[in-house]
Amino acid sequence: MPTEQANPASTEIDALDTVGILQTIHAQDAAVPAAVVAEIPVIAKAVEAVVRALQRGGRLIYVGAGTSGRLGVMDAAECPPTFGVSPHTVQALIAGGQPALTEAAEKAEDDEAAGRRDIAARKVGPRDVVVGLTASGQTPYTVAALRYARSRRATTVAVTGNPGSPITRAAHISIVPATGPEVVAGSTRMKAALAQKMVLHMISTAAMIRLGHVYRNYMVGVRPANNKLMGRACAIIEDITGVDHPTAARTLQQANKDVKLAVTMLRTGLDRAAAARLLSRCGGNLRAIP
Repeated sequence: MPTEQANPASTEIDALDTVGILQTIHAQDAAVPAAVVAEIPVIAKAVEAVVRALQRGGRLIYVGAGTSGRLGVMDAAECPPTFGVSPHTVQALIAGGQPALTEAAEKAEDDEAAGRRDIAARKVGPRDVVVGLTASGQTPYTVAALRYARSRRATTVAVTGNPGSPITRAAHISIVPATGPEVVAGSTRMKAALAQKMVLHMISTAAMIRLGHVYRNYMVGVRPANNKLMGRACAIIEDITGVDHPTAARTLQQANKDVKLAVTMLRTGLDRAAAARLLSRCGGNLRAIP
């Protein structure tokens, strides 16, 4: 497996000074974006599958163990406050459950039965997309979960660093950035994890853009749950509509802190109820409002 091999570029890393170590790590990390770029056509297929699933009321569900699982949890957790979607929409499973978020749970990744059990508990079906994350491509928990999801007719996606690995055989779509051997052999929390993070935020962000949760390049689905986000929401409204800050803040409150609704009210002159009906008819997409 490429991710387990010794990297010839770092064979003497333990003899380097601190700057030399950092330069070696950075030089290897710098190659990751190119590996991800090469996978964009396949990543696009995954995005389209997610868009179709969410349009049908389905879900995007990440499954992984260790670092891979934590990356999935992080991406899922960030979608509701960023795009205004329900926590039900993007979900994540990690081998070992909640404790594995802060403590290593290596044995949990070998538990195939737990992988099947955990994904079965989510009642996956044809409307869902399940993404299996495993740098090695052979983590038993993740492979078992993806196989089960496929048996339930969910669309399955693999994100791995090893082509032809077991996870790819359980997937309809396989995303395999060729990141190669790690600076520290086998430490896939480095380049492989960096590639996974890039792929995940590409999938979720592109899907949310396609679904209208971003207007121009503004996160109009943002949930302003604190002072920083209230300020961001008002700034977005000001930039899009050209109103001053007091007007933006007042309209945002009238719209129950819904940025899309506030923008619709200001651009059309409609009251909250009428603007809400118009926005609903347009599928929540500001681009579709005449």
